[in-house]
Amino acid sequence: MITAHELTRRFGDFIAVRNLSFEIAKGQICALLGPNGAGKSTTLNMLSGLLAPSSGTAHVDGVDVNANTPALRNRIGVVPEKLGLFDELTVMEHLLLTGRVYGLRAKETASRAAQLARVLDLEHSQHKPAVRCSHGTRKKTALAMALLPNPAVLLLDEPFEGVDPVTLNVIEALLEKAAGGGATVFLTSHMLPVIQRLTERIMIMRQGEIVWNSDRDWHTERPLDQIYFETIEPRAIEELDWLG
Repeated sequence: MITAHELTRRFGDFIAVRNLSFEIAKGQICALLGPNGAGKSTTLNMLSGLLAPSSGTAHVDGVDVNANTPALRNRIGVVPEKLGLFDELTVMEHLLLTGRVYGLRAKETASRAAQLARVLDLEHSQHKPAVRCSHGTRKKTALAMALLPNPAVLLLDEPFEGVDPVTLNVIEALLEKAAGGGATVFLTSHMLPVIQRLTERIMIMRQGEIVWNSDRDWHTERPLDQIYFETIEPRAIEELDWLG
C-alpha cells in the first residue's frame, strides 16, 4: 500500500509537486499520467526515498519515506528516470549485485537472474557492459533489477518506453503477475493504450497537482485518451502556413 498526505516538493521558489494526497491499495496497479514536467518523476523519487519531500508525509508498505530509508529500500523495486545503472557493470552483474543488496542467497539470486534474463530477452546482452547496451536493453535491465527481489511495492518511471512490442507485452504480463501476488505497482507512462489495458486505477497530474483521480472503475466512463486530453487541456494548434 502507498499513502500520501499533502506531499510537496519545492526547488527554490519553484513548486514541482504540490499537496498530493492519495492512497493506492495492496495488489493494485496505478498509473500516474501527465505531460512532461508535470511532477510525475519527482513524485516517484519522493516515494522511493531518492528525494526528500519539502513537506507532507508518505508511507510505502507502512514505512515513512522520511524516517526509515533502509527499511523502505528493502520493500521496494524501483526503475528511476535515469535508470541508475553502472556503466562498467554487465547486465548480469547488475542482477547479481541486486540479489546481494537485498540479502538473497547466491543460488536463488542466480536462478532468478537467469529467469529474468530469459523472459526479458537479455541473454544475448548479459555479459555486455551497460555503457555498450542500447537504451531498450538498459531499460529492461533496470526493470529486471526491480523485479528480482519480488518486492512489496514497484515504483516504475516509464517502464514501457524504449522497448520493442514483444517485450512490452512481456512486461505487462510480469506486472500483472506481480500485482496478482499482492505487490502494489505505481508507474508513470505516456503510452495510453498500454495503460488502458493494464491499469485499474489512474491519476493525472498537471503543473504539480493531481487534477484527475479515479477512485472507481474509470473503464466504464469513456476512453482514456478522451479523459486525458480533456483533463490536460491540449493547446490549439496554430495555423502554420509553411508546413506541408
